[in-house]
Amino acid sequence: MERICVVVCGVLLLMSTASVGWEQKHDYKLALSKSLLFFEGQRSGQLPSWQRMTWRKNSALRDGQEGGVDLTEGYYDAGDNVKYSFPMAFTATLLAWSIIEFGDGMAMGDEWINAAETLKWNTDFLLKATANLPNTVYAMVGNPYSDHNCWERPEDMDTPRPVYAVNTTHPGSEVAGEIAAALAAASIVFKIADPAYSWRLLSKAKEAYYFANTYQGSYSDSIGDAVCPFYCDFSGYQDELAWAGAWLNKATDSQKYQKHVDAAIRKIKLMQEVTDYSSIDTEFSWDNKHAGIYVLLSQIGQYKKEAQTFACGVLPESPTRTIQYTPGGLLFKTEGCNNQAVGSLSLLALIYAKHVRLARQRITCGNTKFPAWKLVEFAKNQADYILGTNPMGMSYMVGFGPKFPQHVHHRASSLPSIDVHPSFIPCTDGFSYLDNPNPNLNELTGAIIGGPNNGTDYFDDDRRRAALTEPTTYVNAPFVGVFAYFINHKK
Repeated sequence: MERICVVVCGVLLLMSTASVGWEQKHDYKLALSKSLLFFEGQRSGQLPSWQRMTWRKNSALRDGQEGGVDLTEGYYDAGDNVKYSFPMAFTATLLAWSIIEFGDGMAMGDEWINAAETLKWNTDFLLKATANLPNTVYAMVGNPYSDHNCWERPEDMDTPRPVYAVNTTHPGSEVAGEIAAALAAASIVFKIADPAYSWRLLSKAKEAYYFANTYQGSYSDSIGDAVCPFYCDFSGYQDELAWAGAWLNKATDSQKYQKHVDAAIRKIKLMQEVTDYSSIDTEFSWDNKHAGIYVLLSQIGQYKKEAQTFACGVLPESPTRTIQYTPGGLLFKTEGCNNQAVGSLSLLALIYAKHVRLARQRITCGNTKFPAWKLVEFAKNQADYILGTNPMGMSYMVGFGPKFPQHVHHRASSLPSIDVHPSFIPCTDGFSYLDNPNPNLNELTGAIIGGPNNGTDYFDDDRRRAALTEPTTYVNAPFVGVFAYFINHKK
């Protein structure tokens, strides 16, 4: 893959020239740089010549061969060595949205280019995963059970690498829909920097959406045990169909997909009525796109009520708040990898605040009105907590600040690198490193891990507690936009 070349000055002309706002408690520019560097530790395939995280080496160079297709490159989703197209695509969508909305904060130094390259490593894989459309989408590579039975460097992998696909008779609307959203969003990012690549992304996004919408069904049913319980789709696939359609409208600057978007949202709302799922408008994750759909559509004047419900649900002072907070102020939604929700909802808050401000509006929650900057304040408090302003005095980003997690649940980081230990480490031999009380041998710089224990502000730095100490690409992705915003934007 050739390194992305852009005329940075030309890109800057498209970006905001907002100046530095209030005094910063943390170095957001450094946090942005490290948050992007993390993705280099997750790379699969033949690493590029400009790889900066040099303790990682080439891996999984035969991925896809069992299915007769090239599925090399892309990202390992977390601390293991399986590649899942669904969360990988969501990671790409968030990276693209971060660049679209807050690329001005990435303009200093090489961070815009680093962000674009991080995105392209992902979208190049997604193009391979959709190479056999209109009939097939590749949903994952690697057997999660055999993989999880090992604690093994990706460079040493000798576990089975089966290919799992969805097709017209065994559909997967959520994985194909999220890929469509990711490719459409990325096409906007590359529209000026690389028009030919942008056109290719958008063309494939349209194909993926047609497949997802025409052959409706869940990949959880089609693939089964390979994705469940790991990335089982609990929210259904209508949210991905609405999400993808909305992104295609944005990428094509049209309303071509609007009737499909509205149809999917009607089904979502019906499900909400049947299940009495009151917090659905503050859900935004690899599995659930509801809040993201409404914030995205509110930019063109649609579903503004639902987008405002999201804002009122997260604002700490809102009389209609549905989100819980720890005593130290961290948003709390789940006992497993809570920082995913922290990052994704913070990014949404900043994007929504930006467009509320541009529309010269306020946020109405019950009988109380809030200015847009209250959402910015919410997101800043979350970002500062992650970077160390919390009762533990702990940064939850590896390598940031004087105190950060040392026992990250991550195979490659915990095992000795090829440079230090060039000989093969067999599958089960690596478990001695999982159980070792010493810090990880390689710093997975920039990784944002799961976070504090179960709604408290206490953190148990234990490699064996994956819910607390495992990093994922979709945790880091929204923070790319959050940190970029706070580099040079006023409240």
